[in-house]
Amino acid sequence: MRAARLIKMVLLLQSRPSMTAAELARELEVSERTVTRDAQALSEAGVPVYADRGRAGGYRLIGGYRTRLTGLHRGEAEALFLSGVPGALREMGLEDAASAARLKVSAALLPSLRDASRTAAQRFHLDAPNWFKEPKTPALLPAVADAVWDDRRIVARYRRGEGERQRDVVRELEPYGLVLKAGVWYLCARVAGHGSFRVYRIDRFTAVDAGAERFTRDEEFDLPSFWEERAEQFARSILRAEVVVRLSAAGAERLPYAVDPQSAREALAAGAPGEDGRVTVTLPVESEEVAHTQLAMLGPEVEVLAPPALRERFAQDARRLAALYGT
Repeated sequence: MRAARLIKMVLLLQSRPSMTAAELARELEVSERTVTRDAQALSEAGVPVYADRGRAGGYRLIGGYRTRLTGLHRGEAEALFLSGVPGALREMGLEDAASAARLKVSAALLPSLRDASRTAAQRFHLDAPNWFKEPKTPALLPAVADAVWDDRRIVARYRRGEGERQRDVVRELEPYGLVLKAGVWYLCARVAGHGSFRVYRIDRFTAVDAGAERFTRDEEFDLPSFWEERAEQFARSILRAEVVVRLSAAGAERLPYAVDPQSAREALAAGAPGEDGRVTVTLPVESEEVAHTQLAMLGPEVEVLAPPALRERFAQDARRLAALYGT
C-alpha cells in the first residue's frame, strides 16, 4: 500500500513544478504528516525530493529527475494499452505517433510486463461503427485533428441543410475536441467571437483552412460532459410527434431497443396497465413515418391506437401479411 503511494507521489511531482503538502495530502488521501514522512523516505531512497520552506513553499523534484515505469503491475500495464483506439488514431493520422509511444512505454516496463500490449490487444477490441454500415473517413479529418491538438483556429466551409435547401456556410472556429459516435466523426468547437459551443459533422466540411493563430482554451470546458448534454438535447429535439400504443409484456421489454431508450422508459413508467396485462403508453417519436419503421420491429407485441393514420398503416401491413401467409 505504501509503495504504491510513494510511486504516485513521485509521478505527481513529475507532472507539476511544485506541490504543497496540503495538495499532496489531498491527492494521496493521507495526512500532511504522512506526506512529510513519505518525502523523507523517498529522499533516503535516492529520489531527489526537495522541500521549499515558507508560505509559498512545497515539494518538488530537482535535477530533472524522471522515474521509469517499473511501479506498474500487470493490470495497470494492460489497461494502459487499452487506452488507445487503433482505428480512430489511424483516421486522425496519429497511428505512427501512437505506435512510437507504445514502444517507448514498453521499453520502460519491467521485462515481466513487456507482453502487456499483446495480451491486452488479444482480449479487447473496439469496433465503433454500426453493423451493416461501411464507415467512411472524412477526407478533412486529419487537418481538423491537427488543429485540435495545436489549439489553432480554423476557417471551415461546410454544407448546411438538405436537398434544395442545402447551402455552404463559412465559420471561423476554435476546435476543442473530436467525438467518434457510431462511426461518424463530430467536431465540438466554439464559434470565434461568439462564445457559444456547437457540434459539426466533419463529413459535411468541404474545406478547412488552419492558420497559425492559436486560441486560449476555456479550462472549464469538459468534452465528455458537453457531448453527453448535447447528445441528449439532440435526441429529445427530434421527437416532435406522439403515438399511443398498447404493448404486451414482451413488447414493453423490447420497446427501449426499438425507439429512444430514455423516452421509452419514461413512457412505460407513466403507462396504464390493463386487465389483459397489456400497458398503454403515449410515446414521443420523430414522425409517423419513423414510428412506423421503429414499431414494426415489435410485430404483434404492439398495437397502435393513435393517430388514426398510423393505425391504418399497421392495419394495411397486417392485411398484407395475412395475404402472404394465409388465414
